[in-house]
Amino acid sequence: MNLHVALLLLVTLVWGATFPVLKVATASLSGIETSALRFVIAAACMLPWALRASRRAWTDGALLGALVLTSYVAQAYGLQFISSNRSAFLTSLNVLMVPLFGLAFGNRIFLRIVLAAVLACVGIGLMSWDGGSNLVADLSTVAGAAGYALYVIVLSARAARHPARNLAATQIVWMAVLGTIWMICTDWDTNRLHTLAHRVSPEILLGLAYLGVVATAGMLFIQAIAQRHVSADKAAVIYAMEPVFAALFAWWWLSEGLSFKAALGGAIVVFAVVLSEWKSAPESQAA
Repeated sequence: MNLHVALLLLVTLVWGATFPVLKVATASLSGIETSALRFVIAAACMLPWALRASRRAWTDGALLGALVLTSYVAQAYGLQFISSNRSAFLTSLNVLMVPLFGLAFGNRIFLRIVLAAVLACVGIGLMSWDGGSNLVADLSTVAGAAGYALYVIVLSARAARHPARNLAATQIVWMAVLGTIWMICTDWDTNRLHTLAHRVSPEILLGLAYLGVVATAGMLFIQAIAQRHVSADKAAVIYAMEPVFAALFAWWWLSEGLSFKAALGGAIVVFAVVLSEWKSAPESQAA
């Protein structure tokens, strides 16, 4: 396993811990409030590098930031109505969306990667599927997965154009600005803005700090480094480890169940990630 794959696995580990944190936060805050506040915290950390970024980095950062913002808000909204495990499963569909969407960008599809993606989704289905559907929340979460699939593709295409810190910083600042505007527009006609400070308990504030500093600022920076050297479809398979870590954290933190079927599903996901890294013969067997 090379260093850049290991970095992306670290990203999935950190992201896995966000599901329980988001579940706690969205008990008091809306999806857009949670997202906007985490991005503002992250932007404060990355502002020095954003101020040194080029105009082209700001342009690419705007596109990437808008895609991530849409994905995060859609996921956070869905988490208000469905379990963290179910959210993790639906979010993982981006593993299949990345190679399929990639065709529209002229990317090749390798059979080994497609097989790994299918196995990852099967494993996550075994691990996470628990019923409890909510049509609007499910559709919102799937839309978030689609947004993130597009983000992975665009990031792989544009990461090499800029220093990683500058690209991550511009994304985050755009996400903070757009997220704050979105929050204000959403809450303008309600009393939610006036009660926002009272709804942010010390526990939620600590969770927002983790989401902003570690899961957003730190992980977007690491992604911008690693995806210079890892293709979008392979990165998507690696990101399938996120719900494996999410289920473990949900079991430990939120006391959500972790059955034998879930453990089997997690093992299949791990195998899918290993398969995606398998240096077998001719990689030229492209679909």
